Amino acid sequence: MLINSYSKLVECGTDEAGRGSIAGPVTAAAVILPRDFINVELNDSKKLSINKRLELREIILKKALAYSIVHIQTNTIEKINILNASILAMNKSIDQLSIKPEFILVDGNRFNSKNNIPFKCIVNGDSKYMNIAAASILAKTSRDELMEKISFKFPNYKWEKNKGYPTKEHREALLKYGITVHHRKSFKLL
Repeated sequence: MLINSYSKLVECGTDEAGRGSIAGPVTAAAVILPRDFINVELNDSKKLSINKRLELREIILKKALAYSIVHIQTNTIEKINILNASILAMNKSIDQLSIKPEFILVDGNRFNSKNNIPFKCIVNGDSKYMNIAAASILAKTSRDELMEKISFKFPNYKWEKNKGYPTKEHREALLKYGITVHHRKSFKLL
């Protein structure tokens, strides 16, 4: 079972989705859960089915004390690189919380706080802490929905299925139809 809190401070968890994609934004979320929040199904979004992610998202949106979701678009990713875009997205999501956290739990091993709030990076934190897992779910479901919406304008790439990740089908579409404004040109596309 995941742990609810790392410290006695007002704590948020943050995570991103879409870092390994070759098209679309990188999306981050930050979540502050009540100290007494418990959900035994909460886990890293990658370990959950689509239906379970959507079910848990509704619980998180209702129960969270505060949450924020930020998309960083492809043009910014191209300018500052994917790592810096991921960190920017996490910082912006933290800044947009309606409650200012006193401590940040970050999924992963790299972060630079732009808001002078103490933080701890935790590798696989989305499998260890509920607030990071909640952020993982919000980031993943929000990004997936956005990729499904933009796939209507670019149906050849099947983003409604692959969410911009480099599947065989996606790469074959790149060969046949070329790149779009949503593709990350600095990435190895083919």
